[in-house]
Amino acid sequence: MRVRPGVYTARVRWEGLSPWERYLVRVHAFATARRDAVFSHESAAALLGLPTFGHPRLIHIFDGRRARSAKYGDVAVHTSADRRATLETAGIRTTPVEDVVVDLARALPPALGLAVADAASRSFGLFGVDLLERGSVQRNTFGLRRMEWVLNRATPLSESPAESISRVVIEWCGFPNPALQTEHEIDGRVYRSDFCWPERKVIGESDGWVKYQGDGAGEALRAEKRREDALRRAGWRIARWDYAGATGVEGLRSALLAAGLTPVRRAEAAALTSVGHNPRSL
Repeated sequence: MRVRPGVYTARVRWEGLSPWERYLVRVHAFATARRDAVFSHESAAALLGLPTFGHPRLIHIFDGRRARSAKYGDVAVHTSADRRATLETAGIRTTPVEDVVVDLARALPPALGLAVADAASRSFGLFGVDLLERGSVQRNTFGLRRMEWVLNRATPLSESPAESISRVVIEWCGFPNPALQTEHEIDGRVYRSDFCWPERKVIGESDGWVKYQGDGAGEALRAEKRREDALRRAGWRIARWDYAGATGVEGLRSALLAAGLTPVRRAEAAALTSVGHNPRSL
């Protein structure tokens, strides 16, 4: 199967890939055809191990020599009024991770931009305040308020994109702000929760199902059941949802309401409609 002119892959392998893995194949195919390319935005994020969402429509490259940005087929060529360095990894060049985060904070829907910023904070030790300073001195004013909203909330404490998106949905549903990664000592053992409202005795868990698949899945399920039973005996009410429950909003909201958590402010209905919609992906 042709990925790009002159670059092919086995169709059976392509069909077994997730959307974001297919996108990474497209980026590598472009890098094979264009050795001089400097990748940016989602393309750089995929190469650097930051989250991408679905299958991004475009390959993004940066060319500081251009007077203006342009689009050719499925390739977006970006430029900037500000000078940018480049980062090279395994022979492939990208814009620096700081610029990748700032660019995507401007361009992505806020919940997804926050997931990228949180991942960069966690994996690269970047602080939101430093990223905000970097973005604020750029002459580009596109998406400035969105960038500020995202980077003011970035934290390494959210351990997955699902947790980052869940934080946004919790806020926009009007629920109280949760404590993140709280430790609970029960019967000499320490358990940690994704989200916690101590004054309401409510714990929120954003489930990733990978740990319950493959070898060791049975033991993982048993350990999780023991953990949850211990927390319930200690008086905690537990709400669980998965990635789809967060991006679809209602799964998360219903789980928290059923656990006894009530909103303390009006929901931001218009903002919530943006959570599950990413116009930059197929």
